[in-house]
Amino acid sequence: MKREFSFLGFTGRGGALSKIHELVREMKVARVMTSSFYSLAPTATMKELEDLLREHRISGAPVVVNDKLVGIVSIEDLIHALERQELDAPVADFMTSEELILARAQEPVMEALRRFEQTGIGRMPVVNGQGKLVGIITRGDITMALLHALQDLYTEAEQIQDRAQFFFDALESEATSLQLRYTVEKGNFARGGDASAKIKRALLRIGASPQLSRRVAIATYEAEMNLIIHTDAGGLILADIQPAEITVVAQDSGPGIPDVELARQPGYSTATSAIREMGFGAGMGLTNIDRCTDSMSLWSVEGVGTRLQMVFKVTPAETGESERDCEAT
Repeated sequence: MKREFSFLGFTGRGGALSKIHELVREMKVARVMTSSFYSLAPTATMKELEDLLREHRISGAPVVVNDKLVGIVSIEDLIHALERQELDAPVADFMTSEELILARAQEPVMEALRRFEQTGIGRMPVVNGQGKLVGIITRGDITMALLHALQDLYTEAEQIQDRAQFFFDALESEATSLQLRYTVEKGNFARGGDASAKIKRALLRIGASPQLSRRVAIATYEAEMNLIIHTDAGGLILADIQPAEITVVAQDSGPGIPDVELARQPGYSTATSAIREMGFGAGMGLTNIDRCTDSMSLWSVEGVGTRLQMVFKVTPAETGESERDCEAT
């Protein structure tokens, strides 16, 4: 079963929602977050929290020591303090300090969006690699960033449609090919989607239709995430772009797939519980790749590695009406 999201007024599995997924996947939290925020020290009183929330009309604040996030205190905590008549108590007595829900500056916005969907919270503190608090991200921040990105996408699509012919058509050559290569690191979710986003941008810049670029990007993203989640040491994404056909290969050197046919079954996954808790490992990756590609081949040997080849035919024009039912999980 495909996962459904409800965001920006869109609910469903394809069309406009898939485009939003792409935009979110390519954004980093650092681009979207608000860098100005209000914080408190652990020694600040609950009365000071009350004044801060009332003055700035916010529902909570991070608690920091030497710029490091140590907790979060909210309006619910303030209510508890009022009930106990302890407004003079330090916020350290009421703040949440364990299992904090937060975002990291260099991770994809998609990860922040998943946490919003899973938890129902409205805002998250953002920390950098050293744990320093650098910003706050809200659903509203993501909404505004997406609106700006959609406008940019619309403008870019208009410019592409104005081009009379593909870049390849302007070259006088018996055989023309553009080859791209990207290294994908195991477990590096912060860079998840980088290769697929760069391939998509390259296709748009040389004149590929937005629909074809979407298909290639979605399938490549699924393959890229498989390298991040399931390999021993990451792998490579290789793209060969020709006038009539685009071939993308994802390859690695282990551990291999014991049963390829079983792996291609919708819903089958060997992802760990930790990966599933992050919102990945639903077992729909190969199914979605198959839907997006014109042909797909998968070769794998245990202890040797895996090679996934995806082929996309370049038609004169791919319209939204003929677009395939493919989306990222």
